[in-house]
Amino acid sequence: MSDFQVIETQEALDAVISDRIKQERDVQTKKYEGYVSPDDFKQKTGDYEKQISELNKALQQAQEKEASHNKELEERDGKIRQYETQSIKIRVANEAGLPYSAVEFLKGEDEETIRKSAEGLKGLVGTRDEAPLAEVDASGNDADAALKTTLRNLNKGE
Repeated sequence: MSDFQVIETQEALDAVISDRIKQERDVQTKKYEGYVSPDDFKQKTGDYEKQISELNKALQQAQEKEASHNKELEERDGKIRQYETQSIKIRVANEAGLPYSAVEFLKGEDEETIRKSAEGLKGLVGTRDEAPLAEVDASGNDADAALKTTLRNLNKGE
């Protein structure tokens, strides 16, 4: 026990305590080496939160842009389907012998249903027949032509 020394002054006490504090700090520094300090942690957390908010904004803008593109694509696909359906209707009406004006009355989205609709319409309307030609009187006198037509009609009625 000869190592023991009596501490008689404040300076001696401070020196002993500072040595002990230095030793404990070294132990704690080695123990927590590689860990992030609270101040660094707060700074890094703030930086990460800022990056996250910026990336979320960019993601939201990209999603809005994608939604806009998808809407445009859907509109274009709809127009293309309309044009294709109209083309099929015109072709089927022509093949069925229906006039062009009958195309708007054909129903369906695919060729099979359009063909059924065309056959049904053809059954109702009939085929394209030429209009009968009017009888022309060579005499040129309208009053005489009217009388002749009346006499013919009377003779038919007997």
